[in-house]
Amino acid sequence: MSCKIEKTKLYGKIVCPPNKSYTHRAIMLASLAGGKSIIKNVLRASDTNATIEACKRFGAQIKETGDNLTIEGIKEFKNQNTVIDAKNSGTTIRIAAAIASLSAGKTVLSGDESLRKRPMQPLLDALESIGAKCSSTDGKPPITVSGTVKGGEVNIPGNISSQFVTALMIIAPRTEKGLVLNIKEDLVSKPYLDATINIMEKFSAKVNTIIPYKKYQIAPQDYKPTEVTIPTDFSSLALLLSAAVLLGDKVTCEMMKGDLPQGDEKIIDILEDLGVVVTLSKNTITVKSPELLEGGKFDLIDTPDLLPPLAILVLKSSKPIELFNVKHARYKETDRIAILGRELQKLGVKVKEKEDGLILEAPDNPKGAELNSENDHRLFMAFCIAGMFVGDCTVTNPESVAISYPNFISDMNKVGGKIKSNL
Repeated sequence: MSCKIEKTKLYGKIVCPPNKSYTHRAIMLASLAGGKSIIKNVLRASDTNATIEACKRFGAQIKETGDNLTIEGIKEFKNQNTVIDAKNSGTTIRIAAAIASLSAGKTVLSGDESLRKRPMQPLLDALESIGAKCSSTDGKPPITVSGTVKGGEVNIPGNISSQFVTALMIIAPRTEKGLVLNIKEDLVSKPYLDATINIMEKFSAKVNTIIPYKKYQIAPQDYKPTEVTIPTDFSSLALLLSAAVLLGDKVTCEMMKGDLPQGDEKIIDILEDLGVVVTLSKNTITVKSPELLEGGKFDLIDTPDLLPPLAILVLKSSKPIELFNVKHARYKETDRIAILGRELQKLGVKVKEKEDGLILEAPDNPKGAELNSENDHRLFMAFCIAGMFVGDCTVTNPESVAISYPNFISDMNKVGGKIKSNL
């Protein structure tokens, strides 16, 4: 399935969706807390729905009321065998695999075609080192996990995905001995680990930082039920701000920042470096863009989800934009570096692909094209925005937005977008 994109300008207000990463973590942690928790303003999307279903499989009782969840956590794991379909969600399958190691029952975890290509072996090796039994398909899903892990000291590489570390951190309080986590190699996406620690603290868990991003100690302890409100998702907001920069600065994004940190807030600093004036109030954010952006070099080691929204900004840049230190974007839903480079060239962008990023230069004469998002939600949204700037484009896989931003197409069209889809 594809959609047709026409050139346009945007004008009006868009409400940015809730944060996907915090929604995942809050649901998982509430499911591990003995008692009743309330999670407010959850993101309702296919990825987070996969997490809800996974936690139900483990035994959590979850009541859904609009955008709120009431979760009765798992006091004792039963040793039943179960199957979990994580759909397209890497966060779901990685955290759920770790939770599965708390039960002696066998859990089979898999997902869609994209998820079955994503690496799992480092996490499985770590779980086996502390007592789990695991198997996989060449280190990728489908996988099977059974416990019961006892805890202890464990090594985990940090250079592929911070989600491996997050998964181990989340189960550590429920293990008999707790965990000492040694992170090997340089950790990528550090703010996501900070997010994990911050929301664990909301559930009264203590994380002892011995060496930041290298060594942590987490003692056996009880998660306590609580009430958490999920903030706006800055990964999605970055796409909306890129749309405002390219398609008209009369767009207001409504948001709820909250007190939980997000690495993708870095988008504000980067936009300002590009010459954009960003105005942030308590509940809204607007931008005023120069005629041409200033270009620059940007290190995305901690913020890989900023790669798509920043890459398309080259369409309005007077100088090259270099995005580097983001090799881990190759292990997302797709190889985002390769696909962005391939597809943006169709619009006339001059592309130099490097192992860890892209060097992009604005086209002399941008032209419409058929853009293949490879069923990657963030690439689909970025290509739609680029298409509305260039005009006369088609973009594949509009259904992919269900993963993180189900209302993206309708939100764009409400403020003047021209995205024609059969969804």
